[in-house]
Order: sequence, then C-alpha cells, then structure tokens
Amino acid sequence: MQHGKNLRINPTRLWDSLMEMAKIGPGVAGGNNRQTLTDEDAEGRALFQSWCEAAGCTMGLDTMGNMFATRPGEDPDALPVYMGSHLDTQPTGGKYDGVLGVLGGLEAIRTMNDLNVKTKHPIVLVNWTNEEGTRFAPAMLSSGVFAGKHTQDWAYDREDAEGKTFGAELKRIGWQGDEEVGARKMHAMFELHIEQGPILEAEQKDIGVVTHGQGLRWIECTVTGKESHTGSTPMKMRKNAGRGLALVTELVHEIAMNNQPNAVGAIGHIDVYPNSRNIIPGKVVFTVDMRTHLLHKLNDMVAEFMRRAPELCADIDVEFSCEIVGQFDPPAFDETCVGSVRNAAEALGYSHIDIISGAGHDACWINDVAPTAMIMCPCVDGLSHNEAEDISKEWAQAGTDVLLHAVLETAQIVE
Repeated sequence: MQHGKNLRINPTRLWDSLMEMAKIGPGVAGGNNRQTLTDEDAEGRALFQSWCEAAGCTMGLDTMGNMFATRPGEDPDALPVYMGSHLDTQPTGGKYDGVLGVLGGLEAIRTMNDLNVKTKHPIVLVNWTNEEGTRFAPAMLSSGVFAGKHTQDWAYDREDAEGKTFGAELKRIGWQGDEEVGARKMHAMFELHIEQGPILEAEQKDIGVVTHGQGLRWIECTVTGKESHTGSTPMKMRKNAGRGLALVTELVHEIAMNNQPNAVGAIGHIDVYPNSRNIIPGKVVFTVDMRTHLLHKLNDMVAEFMRRAPELCADIDVEFSCEIVGQFDPPAFDETCVGSVRNAAEALGYSHIDIISGAGHDACWINDVAPTAMIMCPCVDGLSHNEAEDISKEWAQAGTDVLLHAVLETAQIVE
C-alpha cells in the first residue's frame, strides 16, 4: 500500500465513540443491555446514523433493519467493500462485542476522510440486526436472511419471551427500511471482533487472523428409563435415565478430547423428569453441542456419538434416541481476504497468529455470498457475553488499524 505504515486510525476518537455508545442501554454492572429492536437499540441506531452522516456517508436501510452507510468510490461501477458487525448486545453484555466492529469501521472511514484517501471501490459500513439472537432466536438472524439462510417471513414471525414478533417490533421502533434484503452485491466483507476467547491474550498476540469459523451440530437426545422410588428400588433392578445422561456426558467429552485441536463438545440444556429428589429419573432430555472447523472431523465426531451413545445406554438397560436440531457447516474464509488481513498486520508491525472463531458471527453467513474475512483482537481473560468484558485501547487500535489497511488494499487506493 503506497500510504504504508503512516496510515493509522485515531485511537482516542475510536475509544470516545465506544464509550459514548456504551451510555445507551447501560447494564447494571458496567456493561450494556441494548437488546435488538428495543427502544435502546433504536437510540443506538440513531446515534450511529448521525455519526455516519457527519462522516459524509449516505445511509441505506433494508427490510430487516440492516443499516448500510456508504462512502462513495471513484468507480461508480465497482462493487463495494463492506465492513461492520452489530450494535445489539446480550441482556448482560459488554461494551465491545460487535460494537467494536461497527465503530472501528466508522473510525476507519473518519481516518480516510482526515487523510483524503480515495478508493476505487465504494466502502460500506454495516450494522447487522439481531446478531445476538437473545431476544429473537436464532442468532445472526438478519445476516442469515440476507444470505438466503432464512426467509424474511419466517424471521418476521420470530417471537420474544413476551410473544412480540420481530416484524412488529422492527416496525414499532421505526427501523424497517424499504430496501430488499439481500439485494446488495459485495466485492468483499471484513468483520472486526473481539476474540471472545483467551488465546490471543495468553499468546500475547495483537491480532487474530481468522481463517475458519466453527461448524456445529446440536443434537437433542432422550434417554428413557423407568421412574421408581430411590429408596425401595434395588440397585440391580433400576432403569436410571440419569445414569444414561452421566455416561453420555463423559462420551461427549471423550470424543472432543480425542479430536484435538480445535474441537469442542458439551451438554448444555438438560431437562430431567420427573425431577423429584426421591424418584429415579424415568426420562432425561438434553442437548449436545459439538463444534470444529473441519467438516470431515465434525461429521466423524457426530457419527461416533450416534454409534456409541445407544450402546452405552443399552448396557444399563435404558433407551437412547436423538435427532439433529441445529447445524451449520464450518465456513472457510476467503484466502485473498484473509491474506489482506495478514498483510496488514505484518505491514503495521503487529504480532499475529491464525485463529479459529469459536463463536458464530454475521461474517459466517456472509461468507456464503461474498469473499469474507474476520479480524480479532484480544479481550481480557477471554470474557464475553458478560458485563465485565474488557479490552485495552491499544488492542482496539491494533484491530482497527488492520481493518483499515485490509479494507483499503481490497478497495484499491486511488492516488
């Protein structure tokens, strides 16, 4: 890049923007509660739009509420380079998850303006609606509609805990646009995000160059035994569904450990019936979550689980059944875009390692419709989805500097 290492963002301005956004929807313990399609979300969106327009961008809004701030390019026929993430948070979320990717993109545009940098391709900064999926499941809902994973009608019908629908709430807060969702074409997209894990901090690296996202399989399992009295049923005559759960729990752990590195597995949601202290469980329903970044490994892990779990349960005279209730295959991010991220980190002198994203992100869906890459910066103790989530000003600067350079390499500076 001809501008080279001299091109850096303004870290104080970025940090001030992060802190200003954090005032909207404050949490109870120093973080944020700015859930999607709430009044707080609407307020955050309005602030973001005002900042984008002050930076000379025009704002587009689609029918899923996705916001697109465009900085013009020199070639009107060139497809835009996108960057961004999300402004919605968990109910007890932090100040940086998603927000850094949006406001880091804004700071990149402000820096381009300061230095009068022109690009061949337009640059578009996006705020994706309902990435978190807390209020309206599933996560990454609007980027999923954009990428053709869900229909808009289905998304509009998603309900929160109070029975309010996504479509009605989007209209209520005034952020339902007219633009057809998914109609935009992208030259490429970059998403900056905090790691949400402990690797970068532990390795003392400034930048995570994200090469893959994890694929996942959610497997809902049922172990069926026989309810009976815990005191009067002889041990040899029990059909204990709870014991089946225990054996399967260890099986999931064993399979994940045997497929290291970058493979995980655990049992999360558990319902025990009848859930009484003096009744041996007659039925247990639970969900297994298995993830890795290699499709063949993921499929092998699931196949081994499906084969061995029924055998373990049969050995203790209980029945096992299961079905896959959630899945997506692991995305491999675009090699050219990943290379731009790596090039930027090296040109700027930031330490970096290749990393796998352990969480889902909007970039994982967009990767199916456009060349995509992700940049990660460390977060303290790997903590995320928690009001104590924290990053340093220096980490934010490094990630945003890399975002700026990767986007400019892709959008092509015009001298």
